[in-house]
Amino acid sequence: MKLLIVDDDGLIRDSLKIMLELEEGWTAQTAPDGNAAYELCVTNPPDVILMDIRMPNSDGVAATKKIKTTLPEVKIVMLTTFTEDAYIQSAIEAGAEGYLLKSTPADGIVERIRAVRKGAYVFDKGVSISAKKASKPSFDNLTGRENEVLSLVASGLSNNEIAAKLFLSQGTVRNIVSALLVKLGLRDRTQLAVYYWREG
Repeated sequence: MKLLIVDDDGLIRDSLKIMLELEEGWTAQTAPDGNAAYELCVTNPPDVILMDIRMPNSDGVAATKKIKTTLPEVKIVMLTTFTEDAYIQSAIEAGAEGYLLKSTPADGIVERIRAVRKGAYVFDKGVSISAKKASKPSFDNLTGRENEVLSLVASGLSNNEIAAKLFLSQGTVRNIVSALLVKLGLRDRTQLAVYYWREG
């Protein structure tokens, strides 16, 4: 898998590169800002980008939007220290498939990169609470419980985690998710998350 690490902190770039290249078959390039990232993408498109938010010259959100416009097949995961709703919302709207915190353990980053590469939409658990608080309206054609489950799916929680949080059985949550897919005409959980953030 070809990766691109974009961060203005050289130590973070180099540390991530060393860590990720421990995975068999993984190679990583690095860039100090969004402009350099875009140029690298044009000449040698990666499979997945880990993108910081705040950087000089071109920030992560602007770079994500530019890269996605030119190379929509490239997967982009924001990797940052910021949990504010505005950052999360702007990153999703720019086209990012994920939002992780730099405090995420190494194995968690690797796991989520693999998931994004396969088409998943990932959030770090550390931003789930923040993401849920984003000012998204309810969808009028859904019940209160369906809206609640939809927001938790969009925050990256599994059915088991949703069941525990809402004091429901796993079967009940599974049924609600299935009902959401039918009502909204969507295929899977990834599309539910995208629908929540982009259509709400």
